[in-house]
Amino acid sequence: MHQKTICLTGGTGFVGRHLVHKLTQQGHRVRILTRRRERHRGLIVNPAVTLIETDIHDADQLRQQFRGADIVINLVGILNESDGRGAGFRRAHVELPEKIVAAALDTGVSRLLHMSALNADPGEQHSLYLKTKGEGENLVHAAASRGLVVTSFQPSVIFGAGDSFFNRFATLLQLSRPLFPLACPGSRFAPVYVNDVTEAMCRSLDDATGGERLQLCGPEVYTLKELVSYTREQLGLRCMIAGLGDGLSRLQARMLGMLPGKPFSLDNYYSLQKDSTCSANALPTLGITPTPIAAVVPGYLANRTARGHYDAFRRSSRR
Repeated sequence: MHQKTICLTGGTGFVGRHLVHKLTQQGHRVRILTRRRERHRGLIVNPAVTLIETDIHDADQLRQQFRGADIVINLVGILNESDGRGAGFRRAHVELPEKIVAAALDTGVSRLLHMSALNADPGEQHSLYLKTKGEGENLVHAAASRGLVVTSFQPSVIFGAGDSFFNRFATLLQLSRPLFPLACPGSRFAPVYVNDVTEAMCRSLDDATGGERLQLCGPEVYTLKELVSYTREQLGLRCMIAGLGDGLSRLQARMLGMLPGKPFSLDNYYSLQKDSTCSANALPTLGITPTPIAAVVPGYLANRTARGHYDAFRRSSRR
């Protein structure tokens, strides 16, 4: 593929940083739109990256930044909101995609890659996250009738160095010894490696997957309790993981949802009532062999163990 100018919303996050690296390796020029440029100055070390401070929720500013771009990639998503009534979810997952579509059409951009989620469904009755993700996904695909070629991506939980899944549970386990109460222990996931997700997006830059909604999963399915137990084993911790029943899981969600940062919310609880697994994994279709967690996770969780801290200290002392 010839060099493209690609504009990213949500490009400073976990997936975004991995995607930017891969895009620039392939020779593309990348514009990253962000609210606070100074927080992400490390990204502009790459001469192929332009970090632009802008308000992505302002339609005029979006149009200004999309001009001259060949492709727009939207990675924006939130797992929780402040008011609990859906306004935050709607702003990020519905209103923003609507503005992105309008700005793309107004500026002649004909290709959009959109990050959605497994189980995204506008008919969802309980989880506002899944409901608004579904509404946004349908909205961007509806733009096909106006000439916008859209591909959406529906990943299971994404893992990799710097993730907010294994790393978060590692932190919680280290703080919760000797007992860790786990809500929704039977929820099922097919964790997908961030490099597989970004590779799928890079292989979808042309129009070949236009109109498709691509499910992305790893090669193995685990319950949440199995994944947390795996994390505990990698850390070498002695900690009992106590799976909570439905009533206590809901109660834990209500209580933790009132804490700053909402480590677990009622909406998260509702999302976990549906398995995050693929009915048709698109990775093999795209020529990508899904990466198992055992090939990656031990490498970065090792840095969180006492031995990992000791090794890091020895390396720094030699400088």
